[in-house]
Amino acid sequence: MVFDLDAYLSRIGFDGPREPTLDVLRALHRLHPDAIPFDNLDPLLGRAVPLDLGALQAKLVGARRGGYCFEQNALFRAALTALGFAVTPLIARVVWMAPPGAPLGPRNHMLLRVDLPEGPYLADVGFGGHLMSAPLKLAPGLEQTTAESVLRLAPAGEALVLETRLPGGWVSLYRFTLEAAEESDYEVSNWHTSTHPAHLLTNNLLAERLTPQVRSSLLNTRLTRRYPDGRTEIVELSSPGALARALEEDFGLPPQDDIEALFAVVVEQDVAL
Repeated sequence: MVFDLDAYLSRIGFDGPREPTLDVLRALHRLHPDAIPFDNLDPLLGRAVPLDLGALQAKLVGARRGGYCFEQNALFRAALTALGFAVTPLIARVVWMAPPGAPLGPRNHMLLRVDLPEGPYLADVGFGGHLMSAPLKLAPGLEQTTAESVLRLAPAGEALVLETRLPGGWVSLYRFTLEAAEESDYEVSNWHTSTHPAHLLTNNLLAERLTPQVRSSLLNTRLTRRYPDGRTEIVELSSPGALARALEEDFGLPPQDDIEALFAVVVEQDVAL
């Protein structure tokens, strides 16, 4: 299927030059997580998560929905490729919030390598829990400051680990190598992530949106807003209406037809936690 670049750029609000430069990559990377939020509504509600380009455009662009990493970064990859960027798809093992000493999990996160005259960069607009507003230089050990985070790539044998600096120190997000991923890698991991009965994303509601003004994060009924000046607001969503307003106002999502059923699911999960 032909990628509708005009529709995508309109969706994220980009009207700059259409050329494969670092400035354009940075602009797109900043705008995408502002316009297209991370969410796992479909796997949580037992709906399929197709990764073909037609389905991605219909959902994330046409219907103005959000999605999770495989959808977000597959769409971003299509946009970058259409603009002439040299893109290599990668796949990572998420270690964010894993207990110390826990065994490595499966490769279940999509990210991108973008090669530019300035060197290779890591692009990732779909890591829910810690969205990034900018690409990172693929330079191990270099501390890189974005508008909302300080990050670095730490060597780990033949792999690299993306880390973010929190008040308590450096915390690992995910581990990856530079070996190109195959489409089959994503299909298998996407199926596991979106259907496994014990997976985090089939049991809990997660959403995140990153704007210049605020990072909004949702875990079931707990909405957290983190501001650039260090302020944090936590709001408990106590009704279907409150959840509906948060999804629409904080995350920019269209109204949910099944908000009552969704609220019942997330309240049940909050009790379990």
